[in-house]
Amino acid sequence: MLLHFFLFHVYNLITKNLTSFFSSLIKEEKKEEKESNEELLTPRPPPRNLDEVEAILGYEFKNKYLLEQAFTHPTYNKNFSYERLELLGDVVLNMLVTKEQFFLYQDLGPGQLTRLRAANVDTEKLARVAIKHGFHHYLRHNKPLLQKQLNIFMEEILEYPLHSNGLVEVPKNLADIVESIIGAVFIDCGNSVETVWMIFKSLLEPLIDPNTLKTHPVTELHEVCQKKNKKVKFVDLWQKSRTFLVLIDNKLVGKSIHVSRKDIVQNRAAKNALENIGKVLSSE
Repeated sequence: MLLHFFLFHVYNLITKNLTSFFSSLIKEEKKEEKESNEELLTPRPPPRNLDEVEAILGYEFKNKYLLEQAFTHPTYNKNFSYERLELLGDVVLNMLVTKEQFFLYQDLGPGQLTRLRAANVDTEKLARVAIKHGFHHYLRHNKPLLQKQLNIFMEEILEYPLHSNGLVEVPKNLADIVESIIGAVFIDCGNSVETVWMIFKSLLEPLIDPNTLKTHPVTELHEVCQKKNKKVKFVDLWQKSRTFLVLIDNKLVGKSIHVSRKDIVQNRAAKNALENIGKVLSSE
């Protein structure tokens, strides 16, 4: 009888918590939907004059159409968008960063160089470059919700001055335009990688180096647990409640909730576990 009462109490407690959680989640989603609808009706300011971009770059385009195309999103003009330039710029940037780091850090192995290059050309890093130099002001697009995404991103990165390592949601369009500008300059200057690097090396600063390169939180958590001979397990509740839990030796050590991105909620759960793991280990 006592066991039955206990189980009934636990069931009610869990049901109450889940009901409260889903209720708050629904309210938040309705609030976001309302804000989204309001943004759809709010006129956006026109993009700025692209001549200003040339001043930022310190480079004057011979073919102005390349500059215009580099800042044209497919939603604005599908037949004249930055997508092809973005692809080219991605390849050029990867090669230039790899070359720079190959000669700068001659004691690093291929694995370390790969991690270092990836950190300096990934979506978050390039999005930060776009924000820092104001490239987002010149993007031609028809994406009503983009400005809200930009505002959230700019606020969240204040907590991580150099890189968040997967803890913030990044508007990919920001990184796209940096790569498309690189592609446009590469074509306009006659395919000179030296010219491209001379222009963009300073714009990419601060570059992440071996001393500032951080380990991804999920990777770091696995490494810590391996050293401590602890078993780590991620509990994926994304589909049900937008939640990830982290168990270490079957003890709840970390958790996180994120509405829109599964990978981010897992990363944040891992970070939360790393913050709490010391307390758990010391209590044993």
